[in-house]
Amino acid sequence: MKLLHRSPIAHTSIIVALSVAGLGFAALINSTLARRAEAQNPPRGKFIQVDGVKLHYIEKGAGSPVVLLHGNQALADDFEISGVVDSIAGTHRVIAFDRPGFGHSERPRDRVWTASAQAKLIRKALIGLGVERPVLVGHSWGTLVALALAIEHPGDARGLLLLSGYYFPSKRLDVAIASLPAIPVLGDLLRYTISPLLGWLIGPLFLKTIFAPSKVADRFKRRFPFSMALRPSQIKATAGDAALMLPAAARLKDRYRDLVLPVAIIAGGGDKVVSVEPQAMRLHGLVRQSTLEIIEGTGHMVHYASPATVAANIEALCASPQTGKAVAAK
Repeated sequence: MKLLHRSPIAHTSIIVALSVAGLGFAALINSTLARRAEAQNPPRGKFIQVDGVKLHYIEKGAGSPVVLLHGNQALADDFEISGVVDSIAGTHRVIAFDRPGFGHSERPRDRVWTASAQAKLIRKALIGLGVERPVLVGHSWGTLVALALAIEHPGDARGLLLLSGYYFPSKRLDVAIASLPAIPVLGDLLRYTISPLLGWLIGPLFLKTIFAPSKVADRFKRRFPFSMALRPSQIKATAGDAALMLPAAARLKDRYRDLVLPVAIIAGGGDKVVSVEPQAMRLHGLVRQSTLEIIEGTGHMVHYASPATVAANIEALCASPQTGKAVAAK
């Protein structure tokens, strides 16, 4: 009896077919999980249409306005979970946006979502909501959007509170890796197949890193919608922001001296994501009217470590004298 031997080409064809089938199955599973995540975490806020983009925002309270801009991989809920929103909503109109592509906000492919492009969109949304001269609060990547808005539209903000921000470009291998899902074609393949799985696998280590040297906050573990952050659509937004982080800092760094409004800078003394000395300290040295507060014993998530400190700085900025006036939308 003769044994049938498959040729190397046949073996290769089988391997390719199985691989394609596996990737297709993974894409189907991840699409299903994304729809389930959105069903389990429906929009809790409102929507506003700006330049063809549907933006989701959470609004609480009344009084002088405070606008919250979350970091990469997060969403508007982050500020609420941390306790910051409730700590200031008693005396302020607080608006937390899902930045483009995050949470329930859209991120159309017809434009590059630089910090300046996001700032322009947020600014128009604020005008549409009747918000004038808010205090802008940005965390991590959100600080670049807050800075772009304040620099490129002077007079539109009352003050800036920058939390754990990245302000000056530097060599970042982690940023290059995180940017891969933003690459056309390859990125689409990754974010629908491998990237969500990797996110679930390395998620615990990632959380330890961003909170270290503090422990991961219990309220974050209980309430943060991880499944929303690992949808293919938000992975694309996360990767896009990662790819644009260094160029954004490079574009803004020579204009920090142009800031004329009060700026408060807060950083975690043990931050393992953004080093304090070449970032927060350097910015403080350039911006004459800035204050710098380093919270020792904590890391990148300073709004969880000390929401009271964040709230106190917001109050101080809201109480600062107004200078200049808002300009009309263009």
